[in-house]
This record gives sequence, structure tokens and C-alpha cells, in this order.
Amino acid sequence: MSLSEQPLKLMALDEEDLSIISAHCQDAILRLDEIAYLKSTRRFALIMNRFDWETAHEGREKQYRRRRAALRFECVEQATRLNLPAIESKKPISLLAIHFEPAALPAGSIHLLFAGGGEIKLQVECIEAELRDLGAIWETGSRPDHQLPDEGSTD
Repeated sequence: MSLSEQPLKLMALDEEDLSIISAHCQDAILRLDEIAYLKSTRRFALIMNRFDWETAHEGREKQYRRRRAALRFECVEQATRLNLPAIESKKPISLLAIHFEPAALPAGSIHLLFAGGGEIKLQVECIEAELRDLGAIWETGSRPDHQLPDEGSTD
């Protein structure tokens, strides 16, 4: 088994760690019915199809893959959906980034940002997150592509 086929398991306990998890979750596809907030245990979790950026960056021509993965956050005091109410629970959405906004450290809010402007905001006591690959790897026909504005654009 090559290094890129090893299941990923990452922990985040600070903002820098969370940015690494965010990079690995970029362009993950999930559905709202694969998200859960367990208020009694203060845990927020989701299951997703993570794009395997490690393989895509290895330079292998047209060999793009996805992996099933779980992402969980502990010490979550509140979870709020923003600009997601019209999305059907079975419709796929794309996770673009995760970032932390500090308050009275170590507390703050973690923002899960989705394509189309949707967001889930987690009020947390501290950063405690885990990203873990769950199983099989499968090939996908394309690599996610983000259209960036022209450098000369004033938008």
C-alpha cells in the first residue's frame, strides 16, 4: 500500500491544525442528512466524500480519487445553519473551507463554508477536531476546478 493509499487521520487542537484539516476537506461532497449535532455530548459530526488532494498533487495524469471520511468537532456549544435552509437534505453540497474566528481564547467560532454561500457556524469552547478516512478509495473523472476572477477585474 503506497503512502497516498494510507487512511488519513488528523487531529486539530489549534487554528494552524484546523487549516490543515480544511485543506484536506476542500471540495468534499456531502448531504445535509449526513450532518449531526448532538447537543447532549456537545459533538458535531459529518460524513463526506473527500477529494484526495494528496494523489492529485502527486502528478499522476488524470488519476483523481475520492475517499469516504468523517469529520467531528468536540466542545460545541451551538451549531447554526446559515443560508442553507432551501437546500434539500439529499442534495449534494460542496465544502470549500473551514476557518476559526477567535473570541475569548480558546473559545470562538468555527465556520464551515460551502459552495453557493452556505455556512454552518459552530460556537466552540476550544478547537478540538478530527478528520478520519473511513474506507474505500474510488476514482473520479475530474478534479475540482475553481474559477477565479481575472486579475484585472475590479469585482
